[in-house]
Formats: sequence, C-alpha cells, structure tokens
Amino acid sequence: MQRTAVINIVGLSRRLIGKNTPHLKEFVDGNSLCTVQPAFPAVTCTAQATYLTGKLPCEHGAVANGWYDSQLAEHQFWKQSNHLIEGAKLWEVLREQDPGFTCAKLFWWYNMYSSADYSITPRPIYPADGSKVFDIYTAPMKLREQLKSDLGDFPFPAFWGPAAGIASSRWIADSAIWIEKKHRPSLSLVYLPHLDYSFQKIGPETHEAELELRRIDQIFGELLTFYRERGVDVVVLSEYGITPVHRPVHLNRIFRERGWIAIKDELGREMIDLGASRAFAIADHQVAHVYVNDAEIKDEVESLMKSTDGVEEVLSGGRLEDTGMNHWRSGDLVAVADAESWFTYYYWMDDRVAPDYARCVDIHRKPGYDPVELFIDPAIRFPRLKLAKRLAAKKLGMRTLMDFIPLDAGLVRGSHGREPENKKDWPILAGAFKNLPENGELPATEVFGHLLSLCSRPSS
Repeated sequence: MQRTAVINIVGLSRRLIGKNTPHLKEFVDGNSLCTVQPAFPAVTCTAQATYLTGKLPCEHGAVANGWYDSQLAEHQFWKQSNHLIEGAKLWEVLREQDPGFTCAKLFWWYNMYSSADYSITPRPIYPADGSKVFDIYTAPMKLREQLKSDLGDFPFPAFWGPAAGIASSRWIADSAIWIEKKHRPSLSLVYLPHLDYSFQKIGPETHEAELELRRIDQIFGELLTFYRERGVDVVVLSEYGITPVHRPVHLNRIFRERGWIAIKDELGREMIDLGASRAFAIADHQVAHVYVNDAEIKDEVESLMKSTDGVEEVLSGGRLEDTGMNHWRSGDLVAVADAESWFTYYYWMDDRVAPDYARCVDIHRKPGYDPVELFIDPAIRFPRLKLAKRLAAKKLGMRTLMDFIPLDAGLVRGSHGREPENKKDWPILAGAFKNLPENGELPATEVFGHLLSLCSRPSS
C-alpha cells in the first residue's frame, strides 16, 4: 500500500489558509480540498473517534472529551484507553487487507492499549507522595527511553497550561520524523495542537493569531518536505474550526440557585457532589451534557436552559437520536451554546470557597473542560518569582499547590463544539483524493472511507 501520513492540524479551517500559511496554501492548491461538516460535538475525542471509525458517537461511544459515569457517580475526563472506543479502527481495517500494514499513532487521543503498532501519548507519572512528574507513554514501551534520549523530554508545560505553545507541536513533529526514520510505518497519524490552544487564548482573528499560523505552517512545511522525500503521501486534516466567543455560561451556578446542586464542604472548600445532585452539567467547550438524577425535574431543567442567555438549543429525546448522541454516556439533555458563548463547569458562588483545583491546571479532577487553565491570574504580582519559589519547594520534597489559574472565564477568546454557521470555519480534509464530493462538503463520518481508499492504493 501507498505509505501515508495524516497530519491533524487542530483548529485549521479554510478561512485560515492564505498569506500566513504559504506551505499549507501550496499544498491545498495542488491537491483535492474538502470542507468537513464537523462531528458533533466538535471536540477532540469525538472528532478523532468519528474519523477513525466512520461511526457516530452513539456507535463509537466518544460523546465528548468527558462524561458522567452513573455507576461510579463520578465524572471521567480525558481518559486514554482505546478500549473505550467501539468499532474497527482505520488501521485495523487496513491491516485486514494487508497483514504487513503498520500504523504509528502520535499524540492522537485514546492512544493507550490500542492495536496501533507504535503509539506516543502524554502521560504524567503520579507518585504516591501526591506529586506529578511529566512524561509520555509509548507502545512498545522501549520507545519511551529511546525517544527521550534522542529528542529530549517532551515539553509537557508547552502542551497544556499557561505556557502552552509551539514547542509541544515541534516535539511531536520531531517524534513523527523519528518514527518514520526508525520504523517506516504504513500510516502515520500526527497530531499538531498548536492553533487549538493559542486560538482559545487569544482568539482566531487577532494579530497574534497570524503569528501562530506562521509558526504551525513552518512545522507543516518541514514535515511535508520530509515525507515527500521519502515517498510518503501527506493528508491534511483538522477536527474543528475555532470561532470568537465573549460570553461564558455557568449552567451549574444556575442549577445551584434552584437547589439542584449538592455541595460538600471539604476543609473549607466547596466540592460538588455529582451523585447527590438532582441535576448538573458536565461542560465541554460549547456543548454541555446535563445529567438529571431526579427524573421529576427533567422538564423543568430543560425549560430553564432554553430560557438561559447563551443557550441556543437543548437536545432531548428524538433530537439526541438525530445527532447521534443517544448513548448511555450522554447526558439526559445536551445543551448547545450560541455562536458567541461557551459553557464553564463553575458551580461555586463565591471565589473564596472555590475548590482548590479550580486555580490549578487539573484536567482530570475538574467536572468539565476549563480553557481558563491557559492563563496565569493577572492579580498575581511577579508570577514568575512565585512560580520559581513553588517549583523550588517541590524539588525539596514539599507539598505545594500550583494555584496560578484565574477564575475569570471572561478571559477566553475562542471556542468550538457547536457547528459554526459559516462553512469557512468548518474543518478541512486535503490530499491526493480522487472522489471527494463535488459540492466540496463531506460529513465527518465519511472521512474514514476516503482515508481508507487513499491508504489502500498500491504503492507508487
């Protein structure tokens, strides 16, 4: 089969390809380009699972980046086991056609315990003393030390948090080159997240955004040249476009005013008790899964959300089926924000009793996605000095809280999750495809079939 590299440039849309992306523009001008109707919700885990299985969330199970498990009475966010995704994956189907087919899955999600031949994914180490050590997980496991020896440690702070930047995408691109040189996989799935994080922080329509476009375009150009020299076809794919927002919507605070949220006091901090709450929202960008533990108030919850500023639509019953969200992991109701809004997980009414994790980068403990983790609290004087002191304390073995994150959701400038009205803000698919639709639009579920056909071609 023709060896192929799928480069997933998160946040890339047709609108962004132009003077600031000369390498991308040259590539799409010389290949077939298609606008992709985004998966719903248009978030990382759902989009990737849809592309790699060709199925809807009701079939593959990735209804969001996180959800509520009613049996555990706990939320589950950013889980990594590939066993969570149902259905045959792209590389598994291709391997059935050619037993010698190999796949490298580089920082795409659900990347632990998959059947891919080579996997690299971010995975901190959590020692028993409560500390956290930045690291990666690889399969085969021996790749981990080999990669770090040749490339250095993965720059984890540049992957997520206030220091998120181009260094993480650079390291991932270098790891893709490393894997290609060492193992020559039939298919390389390469994840470049840079635009995603920078656009949520600064917005997609700012002068600063132009600089970030040039930075990711430079990395893409280097990868393109490298793969072409080795006879590897390149595909450009994105998961969603990012659009400007200015209004955070705090559903859990609204529910709390109705007495539906249960709060537990823990050492003077307010912790939400999901299992004891009558209704609550698991927020994920511009979509929120709302779980109703008390069936008697479901209609009231739905009516309240429909009357809430910033909520465009509430899906229930048949609409959940229509959108492919009728899966046991989904909420009883699914709220969709309007174009200018996004959902927070915030449930406290007074910042003085906010949970300790609220001011930290803590993607697993928070009952929802928190893009405010991309900022340092502007109220902190001399934040670098404070950070240096905290890091020094940690190195001396002291327990300390890295509480640098603000509680001002109004800082966020870009979001995604809903389907943008303007198709220029939809994700794209580009490459040497022969049968993309004439109207230039493709449902997210059909990306799988086109990738399958492209990768199945005889080697040139």
